[in-house]
Amino acid sequence: MKRTIPYATVVEAVAKLCMEASCVLPSDVYKALEAGQKDEISPLGKSILAKLVENADIARKQNIPICQDTGVAVFFVELGEDVSIEGGALKAAIHEGTEIGYREGYLRKSLVRDPLFDRVNTKTNTPAVIHIELVPGDGLHITHAPKGGGSENMSALAMLKPLLGKKAVTEFVVETVRKAGGNPCPPVVVGVGLGGNFEVAPYLAKKALLREVGSVHPNPVYAEYEKELLEAVNATGVGPEGLGGRFTAMAVHIETHPCHIASLPVAVNLNCHAARHASITL
Repeated sequence: MKRTIPYATVVEAVAKLCMEASCVLPSDVYKALEAGQKDEISPLGKSILAKLVENADIARKQNIPICQDTGVAVFFVELGEDVSIEGGALKAAIHEGTEIGYREGYLRKSLVRDPLFDRVNTKTNTPAVIHIELVPGDGLHITHAPKGGGSENMSALAMLKPLLGKKAVTEFVVETVRKAGGNPCPPVVVGVGLGGNFEVAPYLAKKALLREVGSVHPNPVYAEYEKELLEAVNATGVGPEGLGGRFTAMAVHIETHPCHIASLPVAVNLNCHAARHASITL
């Protein structure tokens, strides 16, 4: 049986998600920053982590953005096959909700309408980036994950030869974090996309950032590899805000997809210490 959700309901939900995600740091990220203070050996690193926690507290209590870069509005949507939007299109509702949320939340609007020749601000922070996945059922689940420029600019993709194997993947991931230095505002969350093809691997890397910080991969082999990568990343010495220390990353999360016999795509997407996201199910 089909279920309908009013267009206006989606608009309102998206607007609230935009404001919530920018001002309230998820509890898993907050706890990771607190735990990092205990593990960090650098006095400066400890001080920086304490300031990040204090900053998150102020943002939540005063309902102001955690970071001035409120990012590109990215949405991951799980749309039930038995759901229809009444009164308009789903994507239009998300774009409208984004515009309202960024305006009413006094969030910085960072989008320019053309990437190269006409870099004029759209003044609405739209169009949003929307990933829609059809799923069974009559639910609509929306996750908003605003993505700032500092961390996004440090993303990387490599189309490796399969024979190079795990060693090459590890080297690519660790080197990407090392070269990024303080630009993505560490401690970071490292999203790794393995497999698929040229366009799938980066999507997997970004989707990996939505996992709860420190959660365990369901495949024991990848769970162990995530631990190994996290240790290697934290051994780079980049540290909080790139100023040295052992707490460079809060977590490494891997998402995988089957791939061609001739390919080994690997993508890395970094999220800054303000690993923001908020979700709702309608």
